[in-house]
Amino acid sequence: MGEVIRFPGPPSPDDDKPAPLWREAAGQVIREERAHQERTLADVAGDAGVSTQYLSEIERGRKEPSSEVLEAVGGALGLGLVDLTERVTRTLRAGARPAGPMALAA
Repeated sequence: MGEVIRFPGPPSPDDDKPAPLWREAAGQVIREERAHQERTLADVAGDAGVSTQYLSEIERGRKEPSSEVLEAVGGALGLGLVDLTERVTRTLRAGARPAGPMALAA
């Protein structure tokens, strides 16, 4: 005989929320680390060689930074690219949504 296929249960209220984008999770991780170190946007941006405005947009999940930019920003925070990527992966696995206006629009 065939395999029994169960019907899905009732939908969860979270089912209609889209998963966070990688760039949102990366921005969240970068912002959290910068805040943990009590550093300003200008300080980290200067060390990374990017503009303060660009770093702000990365942190808010509005820009998709290249691996080179992520490496520079991570390096300015004392994180290697692999460390940063691992943190982003953990954030995505946890299903964490960034706080703020981007989360409200979702």
